[in-house]
Amino acid sequence: MTKPITSTLDQEQQRIAGEALQATVVDLIDLTLIAKQAHWTVIGRNFRSVHLALDELVVVARDFTDSSAERATAIGISPDGRAQTVSTDSGALGIGAGWQQDTDVIDSVVANLGAVIARLRDRIEATEKADPVTQDLFIEIAARLEQLHWMWQAQLATV
Repeated sequence: MTKPITSTLDQEQQRIAGEALQATVVDLIDLTLIAKQAHWTVIGRNFRSVHLALDELVVVARDFTDSSAERATAIGISPDGRAQTVSTDSGALGIGAGWQQDTDVIDSVVANLGAVIARLRDRIEATEKADPVTQDLFIEIAARLEQLHWMWQAQLATV
């Protein structure tokens, strides 16, 4: 099949940005699934606040997934968000099965956000010259995920 969407990027720029965007799509889909699973199974003293914060994380991750997938499409890359691809390629750490204590959920969300952010920061560097537009998107995503990372950590922080 011919490429129905062309790009203003050269082939190497398109490859670099496309690979980074695809990896971001996968990580963010998995982050959404992790947060939704935790949302359904969290229990404990702080159930309500954790439950609601998980909804916020799901919305943020879904919105950025869509932005990343649409950016990939805009540069002529067909994004792959299929379950098999996500389970194979995600850099998120996942979450355990069954009921999850609220403090364990918080620890898991912090760890998963940290893993996704670390990979995203590598992509920020990789796209600096190849595609500054994609890099800008990654910077926006990283800024918001880092804000959430801080907020999740603050729930268990002590002085």
